[in-house]
Amino acid sequence: MRLLKRILVTLLLVIGLAVGGFVAWANTPARPSAEAYAAMRSNDEVKVSLDAAGRLLFEPIGAQNGIGFILYPGGRVDPRAYAPLARGIAARGSVVVIVPMLLNLAILSPARAQDVVDTYQGIRAWAIGGHSLGGSMAARFARLHTREIKGLVLWASYPASTDDLSASALPVLSVSASRDGLATPAKIAAARLLLPPATTYRPIEGGNHAQFGSYGVQMGDHAATIPPAEQWRLVVQATADFLAQVANQP
Repeated sequence: MRLLKRILVTLLLVIGLAVGGFVAWANTPARPSAEAYAAMRSNDEVKVSLDAAGRLLFEPIGAQNGIGFILYPGGRVDPRAYAPLARGIAARGSVVVIVPMLLNLAILSPARAQDVVDTYQGIRAWAIGGHSLGGSMAARFARLHTREIKGLVLWASYPASTDDLSASALPVLSVSASRDGLATPAKIAAARLLLPPATTYRPIEGGNHAQFGSYGVQMGDHAATIPPAEQWRLVVQATADFLAQVANQP
C-alpha cells in the first residue's frame, strides 16, 4: 500500500511539473517590436483601443467598408506584434479585431471569434484570418460558422486535415512567403487540396514566416530577403483587397 501511494505521489508530481512547464513555456510569447508598439498609437486615420475583453481594436476614422476582420495570432506570439498589419488594413476601411488566446495558443480557444461577432453587432459582415497556428484555427471557426463568416484569410497557414474546406463556397485568401521555413511553399502547395478551388493565392517573394508579424526572428525560419515593412505592405495590400471584394458581395 505504501509503495502504491509513493508511485501515485511521484506520478502526480511529474504531471504537475509537466503542466507547470507547459504553462510557463506558453506564457513566454514572442514580444512585439518597437515598430509594433508604435503602430498601436491612434492617429487621424485609425483609432486603436483595447476593449473590455482585452482585444485590440483598430477602427478606421474615415469611411468604413462594412467588413470586420477578426485576426488570430500565431502560436506563442503576443497579439500586439500584429499591430502594423492591423493598422494598415484598418486604414483601408475595415475594422480589425486582434483576439488574444488562452496561453497564447489559438488551438486552446478556437471559438473566441464568436464573442467578437456577438459584441460588435454593428458590423455588416465578418471575415476571419490568422497567422500560422492562428490561421489554422481561424479556418476551423470558418468551417463551423458559415452563417457568420463571409471570408477566410490565411497568412503562412493552412487548415488542418479535419477542417477540409475543399467543397466550400467560402472566399479564401492564402498569403505565403518564399523564404518561410515553417509554413514552407511545399506545405502551402500540399494544402491546396483542403481549400476551395477558387481560393486566391498571393505568394510573397523574399518574405519569411516571422515577417507576417513584428516580433523578430523565429526559430526554424529562413532569413527574409525583403525588409519587414515591405512584407507588411504586401500582406496588407492583398488582405485589404480581398476584404473589399468580400464587402461587395451580396
